[in-house]
Amino acid sequence: MLLTAVILIIVGLASLALTGWLARPGAPIRLLDQPNERSLHATPTPRTGGLAICVALLVSWVVSLWLPQTEGLPVQILSGAIVVAGISILDDRYGLSQWLRLLVQLGAALLLIRGGFIIQGEILPGWALASGLGLTLLTVVMTLWLTNLYNFMDGMDGFAAGMAVIGFGTLALLGWGQGDGLFTAASLTVCAVAAGFLWFNFPPARIFMGDSGSTTLGFLAAAFAVWGSRRGVAPVWLTLVVFSPFVVDATVTLLRRALRGEAVWRAHRSHYYQRLVQSGWSHRRTVLVEYAIMLASAGVALAIRDADAGVQWAVLAALLAGYAVAALTVHEIERRTGQ
Repeated sequence: MLLTAVILIIVGLASLALTGWLARPGAPIRLLDQPNERSLHATPTPRTGGLAICVALLVSWVVSLWLPQTEGLPVQILSGAIVVAGISILDDRYGLSQWLRLLVQLGAALLLIRGGFIIQGEILPGWALASGLGLTLLTVVMTLWLTNLYNFMDGMDGFAAGMAVIGFGTLALLGWGQGDGLFTAASLTVCAVAAGFLWFNFPPARIFMGDSGSTTLGFLAAAFAVWGSRRGVAPVWLTLVVFSPFVVDATVTLLRRALRGEAVWRAHRSHYYQRLVQSGWSHRRTVLVEYAIMLASAGVALAIRDADAGVQWAVLAALLAGYAVAALTVHEIERRTGQ
């Protein structure tokens, strides 16, 4: 436990220091996110914070190798994260084709598959999928979707980093509850890295994480969902409940845009959190409400981990009803403000 605490302190401080260094006006690596018609920010802001996140995660892995009696991220997860981070860093710098990015992300998903990281156990309460091919395809689809939806949802100060702190913190609690020290420590590591970045990203943000940070965190969310299902920490659907504030918003928004015939891969401002900001809510007010929703979904996941399937289905239905009410509330706020 002492060595784990040492690693968490080191990586948290590394993320904090690197993020602060990259946020400085005189930082040697300076890529600015220029405001446009799809942005919620009004001034050019550095979008290099993902470099700090990626480097701090690498530091955690190196330190875990150096310290005795400790383990870090499995090499397959680390390798996939490096691949996703690498193509995203190039995209932040040069603006690559979405198809090239998707192809490389597919390669990262296949690295997980090759390493045996395939969904196991229940995919829904009380329901497991027996087909090996079906589970493999589901693993690939989920990995690609979580990787990209995390990027889609990274559009407001403190949002994606806050989801990482709460989401991976909840995964750590699930791992601790099952007596899995390795999974708990790895989840806390990602949580500590995100917290170090969040210090400079909380509204008003001084730096953004860019694609290199958001897609890497999304990939890790998918990889940890699969890893947790393999180790018996939590079925994959329960991890999706933990990250459901992002999963629901991104999925519903994608379907709405697809039904309207829009190009779903293009940047936009039609996510529910973006619509609240456009209706007059401040970034801070919006993100604090979103944090409350994240904590609620995390509490639901922890509460129903060992419940009967019938109870789990009933709670999931109530959770979805809550999201429906939240969506209708956003519609009502827009109606009142004339948006």
